[in-house]
Amino acid sequence: MTALALGAAGIGNLYTEVTDEQAYAAVSAAWRQGIRAFDTAPHYGLGLSERRLGAALRERPREAYTVSTKVGRRLEPADGTGDDLAHGFAVRATHRRVWDFTADGIRRTLDASLGRLGLDRVDTVYLHDPDDHAEQAFSEGYPALERLRAEGVVGRIGAGMNQTALLTRFVRDTDVDVVLCAGRYTLLDQSALADLLPAARERGTKVVLGGAFNSGLLADPGPAATYDYRQAPRELVGRALRLKAVAERHGTTLRAAALAFCAAHPAVTEVLVGARSAAEVDDCAAQFRTPVPEAFWQELRASGLLPADAPLPGGDRP
Repeated sequence: MTALALGAAGIGNLYTEVTDEQAYAAVSAAWRQGIRAFDTAPHYGLGLSERRLGAALRERPREAYTVSTKVGRRLEPADGTGDDLAHGFAVRATHRRVWDFTADGIRRTLDASLGRLGLDRVDTVYLHDPDDHAEQAFSEGYPALERLRAEGVVGRIGAGMNQTALLTRFVRDTDVDVVLCAGRYTLLDQSALADLLPAARERGTKVVLGGAFNSGLLADPGPAATYDYRQAPRELVGRALRLKAVAERHGTTLRAAALAFCAAHPAVTEVLVGARSAAEVDDCAAQFRTPVPEAFWQELRASGLLPADAPLPGGDRP
């Protein structure tokens, strides 16, 4: 059964400031809602996300939850002047990111993450966005993760990206346990159906889906909405509004449909949602539990808003 997981970029001050108290409340709300899988990265708020997530989980039984973090962006101290908004985070520029998929860089980055999280191990480590560093990631970064897995420092290893081609290569050419694919299997973009998801099913590789709302457009469609972290193109805004109208006609919400669609594919084990407040977490959990009428999915197929080969909730397989 597909589980709901919490992505912790929001509590790392993605786009806007969040207080320590708000971050703690968001993680506590996730726990109250039964969420036990949490994802973070050094990139998120220059380590702030990891520190806040670690602090919020410290009082919880370690065996009761899983944590994933990422490697590939090593943090080096900076002078602290200015902010990090150019990278999307409302924090002071206390550090700078250095791309580093070397074996030494992987270990140093993970050691620093463990320190910020206050943990002696993490359950999953992803190579983070190696798009422009593919050969180093395959030749140095991936073997380093294999060694860390063998040593028991990490449980599962994988890669996390916003594209499918390179993730599919990881699935086919390595022994990764899991991949994190963001934004490429949603109600607006089913490109993962062409390569990644069939390969994962064939190899038995687990898939975690992020970006179910395509960074905002499917949560609240409109001219000001974002898609893949940028202002949404007009054509996609129109498509999202059509999806929303169909959902409302069938007595459901676009958010519930977006989450249900991601969870329906048999290769998917977790759907990762980002939230920065307790209210957002509670809403995501409620939407995830909300059944979506079968007639809604049939109308999407009939109108061409969903491809015929996309698995639907309820066990419908093309």
